[in-house]
Amino acid sequence: MSETNVPVLIVGGSLVGMTTAALLGQHGIRCLVVERHRGTAVHPRAALILQRSMEILRSLGLEETVKAKSSAQFDQDAAIMAVESLAGEEIAYYLAKLNDGVRDLSPSERLFATQVAIEPVLGDRARELGAETRFGTELVDFEQDADGVTAHIIDRDSGETSTVRSQYLIAADGSRSGVREKLGIAQTGRGAFSNSVTIYFHAEVEALLRGRSLGVIMVVNPTLQGFFRIEKPYRSGFLAVHGLGDPKNPNSDVWTDLTDEKCVELVRAGLGAPGIAVEIDDVMRWQASADVSDSFRSGRVLLVGDSAHVMPPYGGYGGNTGIHDAHNLAWKLAAVLGGRAAPELLDSYDAERRPVAAFTVEQAYTRYVMRAAPSRAALGFEPVVSDAIIDLGYRYQSSAIRPEADVPPSLHGDPREARGLPGTRAPHLFVERDGERLSTLDLFGTRFVVLAGSEGTRWEHAVAAASAELALPIDLHLIGGEGGPTDPDASFEALYGLTASGAVLVRPDGFIAWRAPTDEAANGSELGEPLAAILGRDVPSADSPSAVDSLQGVGAQ
Repeated sequence: MSETNVPVLIVGGSLVGMTTAALLGQHGIRCLVVERHRGTAVHPRAALILQRSMEILRSLGLEETVKAKSSAQFDQDAAIMAVESLAGEEIAYYLAKLNDGVRDLSPSERLFATQVAIEPVLGDRARELGAETRFGTELVDFEQDADGVTAHIIDRDSGETSTVRSQYLIAADGSRSGVREKLGIAQTGRGAFSNSVTIYFHAEVEALLRGRSLGVIMVVNPTLQGFFRIEKPYRSGFLAVHGLGDPKNPNSDVWTDLTDEKCVELVRAGLGAPGIAVEIDDVMRWQASADVSDSFRSGRVLLVGDSAHVMPPYGGYGGNTGIHDAHNLAWKLAAVLGGRAAPELLDSYDAERRPVAAFTVEQAYTRYVMRAAPSRAALGFEPVVSDAIIDLGYRYQSSAIRPEADVPPSLHGDPREARGLPGTRAPHLFVERDGERLSTLDLFGTRFVVLAGSEGTRWEHAVAAASAELALPIDLHLIGGEGGPTDPDASFEALYGLTASGAVLVRPDGFIAWRAPTDEAANGSELGEPLAAILGRDVPSADSPSAVDSLQGVGAQ
């Protein structure tokens, strides 16, 4: 039996697993991805890529490629709306254009794409950055000890078994996660509430669109409740169905007695075209549910994506939340494996991501009830908040954030009002450097970054001192100051809640870790102290061994 040694084993190679692999590779961490299926997605599962996810893809150098893939599949900036049928009465437009009201918040725009298009792009990038991917390979069992995880895998074609020894295992193996089940991690939430199906079909539907640019078409009528996605050139798509019959008292078991003939009837009823020719390509059964795992970590095993949280596909939050999980986790694992942080930093992954996931799951459920399942309203649901708050306005609270004493804790808020508050995503602002227009978000990636105001030259000493104390590279940018990116609108300081001499410390994932509104803290090791606390380290004295030396037992990539 062969054995592979690798810093990180990722179980599951779909959207979230491949994103995790690419992000780890960006940080210089080698990983192995095992995926039981023999290739990437074959069904065009829905994917509404939100702005935060597009920012993450941008950081990986994939934004333009994904935009091109999206443009080939769907109309850009299309609407989200509800109808009785595609040919019939329009009920409501939830968004006339996908990016209405949010373009100012990010350098990136939301777009429609499918996992069929995106997963190969992510896989290629992950392999470019050092990942190994094995498709048709299934995790059989694993056990962990104080030093790592031993996993037993099998090649599904040859039957050959082998062992993988890793320092950490990441479970990206979906809503029925075998890893989560073996760990005994329960889930809390609303459970499963529909035996749903997705019907993949071919039909000539262009005439039914009547020139409308439609990205997601929700259908609510006396025959079915669900939604369409139609791909260019408008001859194919899928219909997701989660309810049958009267919307006020629907049958939520779509699986029973489902035949190809019944699927044709459902597609025709959704299209509002009884005589249209419909060819069924495939039918996928799934359960609509809304649950969050009770923990995202068990020792050296961490959960991401659907293994950590499941939600109904209303709002497009499922895959996006998983991408955000991966982005939060990758830099922390890299810091621990590289000896730059104590293992306790990984505790902040659960502390930060689980509350956000729970909030997002409830918001997805709220949209499901309000838009497609009114019969569940009597069971209660959370008040709706804006998509921008869900995507860009959540706030982390953990040991990896240094809060401000006079600011009450909150889970989310309007991203336009964040003002550089610790725990929030660093606000986007277009600046210029060497004649190039870029976003402040483009300054983040693999290192901690200090952004200082136009008169923040005293931070140069503080950054140099903290970098030396912690043996940690830190980037410094004086926005609007000498040698730094220019601020054409002179809006950086107000946007980040700073005076001209103040600064913020930004984590590699683009979240504000600490803020000093003025330069009073820009002396000696004042920056080093909060940074060391975030990383779970002591600030070494001048005659102490380097911080990297003191953490040699943590592990290396």
